[in-house]
Amino acid sequence: MTIDSHNSRALEDRFDDPGLPEHVHRKNDLDPKKAKTDTRIVALIFTISALASLGAVVGYFLLPDFDTLGHIRLGNLVLGLGLAIGFLGIGVGAIWWARALMNDEEQVEERHTSRTSAEEQAKALEVMRRGIADAGVKRRPVITAALAGAIALVPLPFLVPLVGNLAQREGWDISLLKHTMWKKGTRLMTDGPHAQSRPIKREDVTIGSVFHVIPEGLNDLTHEEGYANEKAKAVVLLVRLDEKDLKHPEKSLDGIVAYSKICTHVGCPVALYEQQTHHLLCPCHQSTFDMTDGAKVVFGPAKRPLPQLPITVDDEGYLIAEGDFSEPVGPSYWERKK
Repeated sequence: MTIDSHNSRALEDRFDDPGLPEHVHRKNDLDPKKAKTDTRIVALIFTISALASLGAVVGYFLLPDFDTLGHIRLGNLVLGLGLAIGFLGIGVGAIWWARALMNDEEQVEERHTSRTSAEEQAKALEVMRRGIADAGVKRRPVITAALAGAIALVPLPFLVPLVGNLAQREGWDISLLKHTMWKKGTRLMTDGPHAQSRPIKREDVTIGSVFHVIPEGLNDLTHEEGYANEKAKAVVLLVRLDEKDLKHPEKSLDGIVAYSKICTHVGCPVALYEQQTHHLLCPCHQSTFDMTDGAKVVFGPAKRPLPQLPITVDDEGYLIAEGDFSEPVGPSYWERKK
C-alpha cells in the first residue's frame, strides 16, 4: 500500500514507530554444515526431477508398442509419473531453496508518490542485483546446475512422444479412418468382456434404454491384430426414442438409432445421454448432439454430427448393421472437405 507524504507525517505524529522485531536467524545461517546439507538436499531434489523426466523418455522408447490397452495404460503411467515428478521436483526444490538458503531478513522500502528519478531507478537495479546475490546463485553452483538440468529436461516427456508420434505418421494410410469393422450383416453386441458380450434383439431395446455397442467379432481379435484401434473406431451408442420425437423417423428402426460414440471434435467418447432432452454430451469439451435430429451439434466446438450406423434386423430378430457408418468417424482431419 502506498502512503503519501502528508498522511505519512500525520501517522508519525500520532504513533511511535515500533520498528521491526529482532531478526531470528535460522540454524543454517549460523551453522555452515546445515547450510551445506540444505544445499545438497535442494540439488538432490532437482536431480530427481531431471532423472524422472529422463526416465519417462527412456520408458517411452523401451516400453512395448502402444498397440494394446495394457500397453497404453502402462505408457501413460510412465509418462504421467515422469512429468508429475519432474514438475513437482522443480517446485519443491525452489521452495526449499527459498525457505532454507535465500536471505530471509526483513526489508523495508519507503514508497513515495513522486515520479521515479534516475537515481531511484539505479537503486532499483541495485536491489535486483542484491536479490540475485541473496539467492546465492553464484555461491551455490551445484543448485544452479541441478535446477538448469531439471528445467531443461522436464519438457522432454511431453515433447518426445509428440514428435515420435508425428514421425510415425509418415506413410500412414488416412483411409483407415474411413472404414471400421461394421459390415452388412454384422450383429450388434453389447460392449463388455467376451463372456458377457451378447447380441441385441429389437425387443430388448425399449424407449429410453441405452446400449453401448461393439461389432460382432471384435472380441475375437487379439491385441496384435489391432483390437484397441478397431474398438476405438467402431464403438456405438444405441438408443430407442419415441418415433414422434424424431425429426427423421425414416432413418431409424422403429425409433432405434445408433450413432458413433467418437466425438467429431477431438475424438473423446460421447457417452453421456440426457434422457429428457435426448441429447448426447461429450465430457471433454461439452459438445452436445441432438439424437432426435440426426445427432446434429446443438452446442460446443464440434462442427459435424455424429456418424450414424444404419441398422436393421436379421431373420432371428437380432439387430444387425446394414453397412459401415455414413461417413468417417472421429474428429475432422486434413483431407476432409467439410
